[in-house]
Amino acid sequence: MEYHVTAALEIRGLRVMRGTRDVLRGVDLTIETGALCALMGVSGAGKSTVLRAIAALQPIAAGRIEIGGVRLEPGPLPPESRLRDLRRHVGMVFQSAALFDHLTALENVTLAPIHALRWSRERANEAARRLLGELGVGGRAAAYPRQLSGGEAQRVAIARALAPDPELLLMDEPTSALDPARRGALGDALRTLARGGRALLIATHDVDFALAFADRVVVLHEGTIVETGPAADVLRAPRHEATRELLRADAIEERT
Repeated sequence: MEYHVTAALEIRGLRVMRGTRDVLRGVDLTIETGALCALMGVSGAGKSTVLRAIAALQPIAAGRIEIGGVRLEPGPLPPESRLRDLRRHVGMVFQSAALFDHLTALENVTLAPIHALRWSRERANEAARRLLGELGVGGRAAAYPRQLSGGEAQRVAIARALAPDPELLLMDEPTSALDPARRGALGDALRTLARGGRALLIATHDVDFALAFADRVVVLHEGTIVETGPAADVLRAPRHEATRELLRADAIEERT
């Protein structure tokens, strides 16, 4: 890992293998600070793999990833002790929120700042309560995950990812368990985060969500980017068959 000044996120020539199969085949992507980018494609296109590679949860076979002065290059994943700088720059929210069931919402959010970043408990609690409040779940700080609705759990997971104050937030299918009203509330919260100076990369197949809230859409197909541009341009006038396939799949899902 090398350290130098970079954009919020820059990916060049990213290739990821699973056994002998190419999962990603030369992905190039740049995300600017303040942008909300939707990474789209049908199941199996490689969306989650891109996120996992950026978060150093997946080794890369070729290319490079640069976030906030941290560069990830091909080879085995570095030990977690060498990834502390990366964890400060990148927060990730998994599809299933992945909160610790035995911890309260507040404790879930303070876990990494206290144990990984060595913050005092007072500082971590103060930051966690502020984040939970900004995301509309400040009154649920003492609740356990089983006591939270799907939307509340998602917001606690976002607060947990934001606790180290990362400049890049990754989210994997954040609307999959949310009803339309909660999807809208989540989108508003994410737009606020972007306007506050963060870059957001969201893997989703939710066309309506991307149209309403994304600045830009990137369409993956079989491990390569086949179309990118403003959300309205890509999703209302698609040029590539993979994008049209995504729109057909979304329309079928809405009817069922």
